[in-house]
Amino acid sequence: MSEIEIQLKKGVLGLCVLALLSRGDSYAYEIASRMADAVDMGEGTIYPLMRRMQSEGLVATYLEESPSGPSRKYYRITETGRSRLSEQVGEWRGFTAAVDTLIAAATIEPSAPVQEGESSHEA
Repeated sequence: MSEIEIQLKKGVLGLCVLALLSRGDSYAYEIASRMADAVDMGEGTIYPLMRRMQSEGLVATYLEESPSGPSRKYYRITETGRSRLSEQVGEWRGFTAAVDTLIAAATIEPSAPVQEGESSHEA
Protein backbone atom coordinates (compact mmCIF):
# COMPACT_ATOMS: atom_id res chain seq x y z
CA MET A 1 0.00 0.00 0.00
CA SER A 2 1.40 3.37 -0.96
CA GLU A 3 2.03 6.20 1.50
CA ILE A 4 -0.58 8.38 -0.20
CA GLU A 5 -3.19 5.61 0.13
CA ILE A 6 -2.39 5.14 3.83
CA GLN A 7 -2.67 8.86 4.55
CA LEU A 8 -5.88 9.25 2.56
CA LYS A 9 -7.48 6.36 4.44
CA LYS A 10 -6.47 7.80 7.81
CA GLY A 11 -7.98 11.12 6.82
CA VAL A 12 -11.37 9.81 5.77
CA LEU A 13 -12.14 6.95 8.16
CA GLY A 14 -14.22 9.15 10.47
CA LEU A 15 -16.11 10.57 7.51
CA CYS A 16 -16.85 7.06 6.24
CA VAL A 17 -18.07 5.88 9.66
CA LEU A 18 -20.35 8.90 10.02
CA ALA A 19 -21.70 8.28 6.52
CA LEU A 20 -22.46 4.64 7.41
CA LEU A 21 -24.15 5.59 10.68
CA SER A 22 -26.23 8.25 8.96
CA ARG A 23 -28.00 5.34 7.23
CA GLY A 24 -28.74 3.53 10.49
CA ASP A 25 -27.36 2.39 13.82
CA SER A 26 -24.72 -0.33 13.83
CA TYR A 27 -22.29 -2.19 16.08
CA ALA A 28 -18.51 -1.92 15.77
CA TYR A 29 -17.88 -5.30 14.16
CA GLU A 30 -20.47 -4.61 11.47
CA ILE A 31 -18.97 -1.15 10.82
CA ALA A 32 -15.49 -2.69 10.65
CA SER A 33 -16.68 -5.34 8.17
CA ARG A 34 -18.29 -2.77 5.91
CA MET A 35 -15.20 -0.54 6.08
CA ALA A 36 -12.91 -3.49 5.36
CA ASP A 37 -14.92 -4.28 2.23
CA ALA A 38 -14.99 -0.66 1.06
CA VAL A 39 -11.56 0.74 1.99
CA ASP A 40 -9.53 -2.22 3.24
CA MET A 41 -9.49 -1.00 6.83
CA GLY A 42 -8.28 -3.42 9.50
CA GLU A 43 -10.70 -4.42 12.27
CA GLY A 44 -8.35 -3.21 15.00
CA THR A 45 -8.65 0.35 13.73
CA ILE A 46 -12.37 0.68 14.39
CA TYR A 47 -12.44 0.41 18.19
CA PRO A 48 -10.08 3.33 18.98
CA LEU A 49 -11.82 5.37 16.27
CA MET A 50 -15.26 4.70 17.78
CA ARG A 51 -14.02 5.62 21.28
CA ARG A 52 -12.60 8.90 19.95
CA MET A 53 -15.79 9.68 18.05
CA GLN A 54 -17.85 8.96 21.16
CA SER A 55 -15.66 11.23 23.31
CA GLU A 56 -16.09 14.00 20.70
CA GLY A 57 -19.87 13.60 20.89
CA LEU A 58 -20.19 12.47 17.26
CA VAL A 59 -21.73 9.11 18.16
CA ALA A 60 -23.67 7.74 21.11
CA THR A 61 -23.99 4.13 22.24
CA TYR A 62 -26.66 1.84 23.60
CA LEU A 63 -26.85 -1.88 24.36
CA GLU A 64 -29.20 -4.21 22.55
CA GLU A 65 -29.92 -7.84 23.28
CA SER A 66 -28.42 -10.28 20.79
CA PRO A 67 -30.23 -13.51 19.92
CA SER A 68 -26.89 -15.31 19.59
CA GLY A 69 -24.92 -14.22 22.64
CA PRO A 70 -24.21 -11.25 24.87
CA SER A 71 -25.72 -7.81 24.31
CA ARG A 72 -24.14 -5.72 21.57
CA LYS A 73 -23.03 -2.13 21.86
CA TYR A 74 -24.66 -0.17 19.05
CA TYR A 75 -23.54 3.21 17.78
CA ARG A 76 -25.79 5.94 16.47
CA ILE A 77 -24.87 9.26 14.96
CA THR A 78 -25.68 12.32 17.09
CA GLU A 79 -26.79 15.76 15.91
CA THR A 80 -23.20 16.90 16.40
CA GLY A 81 -22.12 13.96 14.25
CA ARG A 82 -24.62 14.90 11.54
CA SER A 83 -23.28 18.46 11.51
CA ARG A 84 -19.70 17.18 11.28
CA LEU A 85 -20.71 14.79 8.48
CA SER A 86 -22.27 17.64 6.52
CA GLU A 87 -19.14 19.79 6.93
CA GLN A 88 -16.80 16.96 5.99
CA VAL A 89 -18.81 15.90 2.94
CA GLY A 90 -18.60 19.49 1.67
CA GLU A 91 -14.86 19.61 2.35
CA TRP A 92 -14.32 16.21 0.70
CA ARG A 93 -16.25 17.16 -2.41
CA GLY A 94 -14.34 20.44 -2.73
CA PHE A 95 -11.01 18.67 -2.21
CA THR A 96 -11.69 15.87 -4.68
CA ALA A 97 -12.98 18.33 -7.29
CA ALA A 98 -9.78 20.37 -6.95
CA VAL A 99 -7.59 17.27 -7.23
CA ASP A 100 -9.60 16.02 -10.22
CA THR A 101 -9.08 19.37 -11.94
CA LEU A 102 -5.34 19.29 -11.30
CA ILE A 103 -4.83 15.74 -12.53
CA ALA A 104 -7.32 15.81 -15.41
CA ALA A 105 -4.76 17.09 -17.88
CA ALA A 106 -1.86 15.08 -16.50
CA THR A 107 0.33 13.40 -19.06
CA ILE A 108 0.89 9.88 -17.87
CA GLU A 109 3.58 8.62 -20.17
CA PRO A 110 6.95 7.18 -19.38
CA SER A 111 9.41 10.03 -19.28
CA ALA A 112 13.10 10.02 -19.87
CA PRO A 113 15.07 9.35 -16.70
CA VAL A 114 16.51 12.41 -15.02
CA GLN A 115 20.27 12.51 -15.34
CA GLU A 116 22.40 13.13 -12.29
CA GLY A 117 22.77 16.85 -11.72
CA GLU A 118 19.56 17.66 -13.64
CA SER A 119 16.40 18.82 -11.99
CA SER A 120 13.10 17.07 -12.62
CA HIS A 121 11.33 20.41 -12.16
CA GLU A 122 10.92 22.89 -14.95
CA ALA A 123 12.57 26.25 -14.47
